Amino acid sequence: MDKQKLLEELKVDTLLNIKQAEFFKTLPIDKLNFKSNDAQWGILECVEHLNRYGRFYIPEISQKIKNNKYPNSNEFKSGILGDYFAKSMQPKEKLNKMKTFPSMNPKGSKLTVAVIDEFISQQNNMLDLLNQAQNVNLTKTKTNISISKWIKLRLGDTFRVVIFHNNRHILQAKKIKFQSFE
Repeated sequence: MDKQKLLEELKVDTLLNIKQAEFFKTLPIDKLNFKSNDAQWGILECVEHLNRYGRFYIPEISQKIKNNKYPNSNEFKSGILGDYFAKSMQPKEKLNKMKTFPSMNPKGSKLTVAVIDEFISQQNNMLDLLNQAQNVNLTKTKTNISISKWIKLRLGDTFRVVIFHNNRHILQAKKIKFQSFE
């Protein structure tokens, strides 16, 4: 796939997530913490979950871009595992449930609107990284992943996984918002 097109699409997704997060900041705290039942997350828990992943991936991606040693390429070829992970993260009409790792589960955390500020900051960092990635080989540059030190993904796939994961949980938070106003 065309690298430039991929990066532009990921920037658009990230900008939309920032815009949605900024809207969440206008909601009262009781709406941000609303849960339709004890098994579900509230809006702030969804966003905190994304922050926990961002705390791993943003420094990881930044380091790989900074230490890039491969010649630039205008094409990106997704890996089999990376493409599978990315597609599994994409929001669908009916979201497939996934078990989250305990360290990434914010359930029961005492959260404030500062969670949203951190998310917006992380997304602005992600936009900077997407811009820097224009000068990096997204296929040959590999990143570690948060769930296993044995698996590495192509940088382009890592961007896709992280941003699609963000899209998924921002959509989840939007659905919670509508439930909180019923």
